[in-house]
Amino acid sequence: MKRHFNKISISLLLSILFTAESCKDFGDLNKSPNASESPVTSALLTGVQVYLGSGNSMNVNYAFDVRFLNEGAMYVQYTSQTQYPDESQYSVTARGWSQYFAGPLEDLHKIIQYNTDADKKNEPTVTSGGSNANQLAVARILKAYFFAQVTDLWGDVPYKEALSGMVTPKYDTQKDIYTDLLKELKEAIGQFDGGANVKGDILFEGDPAKWKRFANSLRMILALRLSKRDGEIGNLGKTTFAETLASPAGLIDQNSENAIMPWPGGSYKNPWYQMYDGRTDYAISATMADTLKKYADPRASKYGEPHSGVVKGVPYGLTRELLITWTAANPDFSKIGPEITAENAPDYIITAAQILLSRAEAASMGWTAENAQTLYNEAIKASWEQWGVFEQTAYDNYIADAKVSFAGGEVIRKIGTQKWIALYPSSWQGWAEWRRIGWPFIKPTPYAVNVSKKIPRRYGYPTNEITLNKANYGEAAARISGGDTHDGRVWWDKQ
Repeated sequence: MKRHFNKISISLLLSILFTAESCKDFGDLNKSPNASESPVTSALLTGVQVYLGSGNSMNVNYAFDVRFLNEGAMYVQYTSQTQYPDESQYSVTARGWSQYFAGPLEDLHKIIQYNTDADKKNEPTVTSGGSNANQLAVARILKAYFFAQVTDLWGDVPYKEALSGMVTPKYDTQKDIYTDLLKELKEAIGQFDGGANVKGDILFEGDPAKWKRFANSLRMILALRLSKRDGEIGNLGKTTFAETLASPAGLIDQNSENAIMPWPGGSYKNPWYQMYDGRTDYAISATMADTLKKYADPRASKYGEPHSGVVKGVPYGLTRELLITWTAANPDFSKIGPEITAENAPDYIITAAQILLSRAEAASMGWTAENAQTLYNEAIKASWEQWGVFEQTAYDNYIADAKVSFAGGEVIRKIGTQKWIALYPSSWQGWAEWRRIGWPFIKPTPYAVNVSKKIPRRYGYPTNEITLNKANYGEAAARISGGDTHDGRVWWDKQ
């Protein structure tokens, strides 16, 4: 993919962002990855992984602005804006994607190239990053992770030709992309060779078993994303889901196995902290806060900042004038909880609760023979434990409540609602799952400024694609149900 902006060099980036004292767990980052003809692949891997944080988005320190970090969370009404409500009124119709292609995907492509090229894979700058096979496995897993995010945001996108250097790459269909991503993850799991573990790995410290669980869990999530299209592509989703469940690689289904992005604080802070660095532009939404209150859900005290024991959400999608009036009258509104916004707060990339809820949904659809209700209850417990609010009596009362309990029926509504709650504040995962499942039912803001007045379901393609890649853009846009607008639907988002 041709670059559309100049990316900060990894060496400069890391020298700015990391210090020896505050980032000891992030490894030796003093070596420039570009100091020789071959890049230091371990440093490239570290540079890629810092894009993982904050709701499965990009690190706002150097990639995306704060608003883009939070847009998906606003679309599913996790958060509300308190002063400048443009995004929560659906003013954004298209977004650029060069931050993906000229960011983590380009660097992962380099790692793969240098570990496969016969003339380069034995160079010290490459072999110091671990065995070639292990580096390739990790790079392929992360490449699948980021491409899944890209296609979930836009739909059909450049994939096979995206990193080839072509100026006008073809747009692959989302169907073909998903089929290949599921294959890539399966092959990557089998590629680990027992050689030297990867270096520069700030997510799992090179542990192959953890990488396999992560890849298998991601594969499960993507397989379930095909639930509304499954019959059309030969039950690929159902078959893949069953494979992941039976895989010896295992799954992230215990809190001790949660995939967590560790932010050390100091000179390298959690991106949510950056959103509150001297500002209060975002708060927990009244939609989420009121739902948690109605459910007597103790996660409220972690999701929003309590004042006198009360979490008060900000009404969603108000005009600027109405927001200013409301916040002035309610100065005790709740910002995002400090366990999310602290400078050293961890980011949850994939959690046990997410996987258990996915398994509960699959079982409820007949994809597996597992007990959906048991998995559903275990998922709620796992989420409560994740946030440190589990208490047995309160939990027993919660899962017995008619609004929550399987006994009252409406299983998909309840699974969708619990997944919506458990994924908070994960911007892109929350938005994707809400689009696919359709629950909880949330109303668009009455002050929407987009043409349809509906909640966005995708991003429109980057505006420069219309001129830079006109023919391929036109073919892809013509395939979109609803056209190239943020009211169109990606392929798996079937009505």
